[in-house]
Amino acid sequence: MESLHAPWRIEYILAPKPQMDASLFTRIAQSSDDEANYVLVRDRTCFALLNKYPYVGGHLMIVPYKEVADLNSLTDEELADLWKLTRRCINALTQLMKPDGFNIGINLGKVAGAGVAGHLHIHVVPRWNGDTNFMPVLANTTVLPQALGELAAKLRAELAK
Repeated sequence: MESLHAPWRIEYILAPKPQMDASLFTRIAQSSDDEANYVLVRDRTCFALLNKYPYVGGHLMIVPYKEVADLNSLTDEELADLWKLTRRCINALTQLMKPDGFNIGINLGKVAGAGVAGHLHIHVVPRWNGDTNFMPVLANTTVLPQALGELAAKLRAELAK
């Protein structure tokens, strides 16, 4: 296997990060502007939102309202709610976007790739046969076939059913 080096990313990785009183997800959870934050649905203990910087169209996240870094810090009810909402989101994406499969994952800890390490969240990434192309490699660009706001509105309607 060959390695692809992306030295331009080191600038972002090493740059100082602003200190916030609450995580990005806590701020979104407390916000009432669901459209601006691409929040798709809110349940009792968790919510779902589109990733503002997706790997592919339809990349969304399910986030508990409780700011925790690991699964052991959730109650059994919160954990069940998190996975039930994940299933609902997968079903909505399946209906709307007809993917051939999904990547579903949780990055626990900064070294595991968690961008918001202190606030656990589940990534749901729809995948299609042949969905990789040259654009991310050659142009450092992801091609998204649909505007986030438009997709968010369609997913909200599907999740409301």
